[in-house]
Amino acid sequence: MGDRTGQLFVCGFDGTRLPAGLEQALAAGDCGGVILFSRNIESPAQLAALTQRVFEVGTPHRPWICVDQEGGRVARLRAPFTVLPPAAVLGALDDVDESRRYARILGDEAAAAGFNIIFAPVLDVHSNAANPVIGDRALSGDPAAVGRLGIALAAGLREASVMPCGKHFPGHGDTSQDSHETLPVVAHDRYRLEAVELRPFRQALAAGLPALMTAHVLYPALDADVPATLSPRIIGDLLRGEWGFDGLVFSDDVEMKAVSARYAACEIVIEGLGAGVDQFLVCRQWELLPGLIRSVDAAVEVGRLQPEVIAKALSRIGRAKAQYAAGYRGVGAAQIEAYLAAVAEHHGAMATRFAAAWLAARASHADGGGAG
Repeated sequence: MGDRTGQLFVCGFDGTRLPAGLEQALAAGDCGGVILFSRNIESPAQLAALTQRVFEVGTPHRPWICVDQEGGRVARLRAPFTVLPPAAVLGALDDVDESRRYARILGDEAAAAGFNIIFAPVLDVHSNAANPVIGDRALSGDPAAVGRLGIALAAGLREASVMPCGKHFPGHGDTSQDSHETLPVVAHDRYRLEAVELRPFRQALAAGLPALMTAHVLYPALDADVPATLSPRIIGDLLRGEWGFDGLVFSDDVEMKAVSARYAACEIVIEGLGAGVDQFLVCRQWELLPGLIRSVDAAVEVGRLQPEVIAKALSRIGRAKAQYAAGYRGVGAAQIEAYLAAVAEHHGAMATRFAAAWLAARASHADGGGAG
């Protein structure tokens, strides 16, 4: 299966230059793309040169260039890119047009920098004030509002020619633990999950959301044995089967302790593929890539994974890349600062309006009002 297997992986790395070994993997088709973080960015021009290099070396395979750019505290692109308040402001406004405008700022600027996927919208419902990882990243505590506004966010990103990826399926909103550090459990029954956690995802998929990211969270009412990323019952039976979703499914980072403390990386990938996941994020240790490719190929050879499982995943990846990664859409290193200067007045005015709405919502909440 060789280089095709590598398309199942999206990798991160340290530093502001593409490591030579990862560059070689992209050129050979042994990596499906990269995910960039704040640690990879020192200036708009450096970022644009980096994303252009990624696309150039991986062009035969159309690499993903991914970023978490939600607004608020989870935003890798900082000033002079537009800085927006957290997505919870959109729940306070409860306006689909404003949500779409918010997403266009994120999408237009990320696309100009060379990204073709944004891991957003967050479709988790803010239902636990003690949640250490979601909080104001969520749009609202009302599942219907999360779905409605999440659909608008996804539409705005797609208008910017960036693929949206909703997260964290089937819902990370009502946890009191961080899956980066341990395995959270959402212990609600199936009725409650359908009414709250699952509802925004179902709404967004019905509206055409093309991709989801899984949660490394245990849901005993759906699968008492393994977290969602590894669960054939949740990904295979529910998402793929009952809901009929044939779009792209990403894992959350396989290095997060919710799964990495319990399973080897190769086991996460093999079990995840069997469950119905298509692509796996390896957000720092890209050096794991050759071993992961060998493990998947070996699992197929011994019959642990059926060839059609890999074929379906690669087909979904290929379809999505044909739509969103057909070419490099960035403005280039020489033009990115001029682009940001050109949009600064318009985007900045909208950011100021969102920030004022966020301050008003927080003040209302502090006074006993209900701001989502």
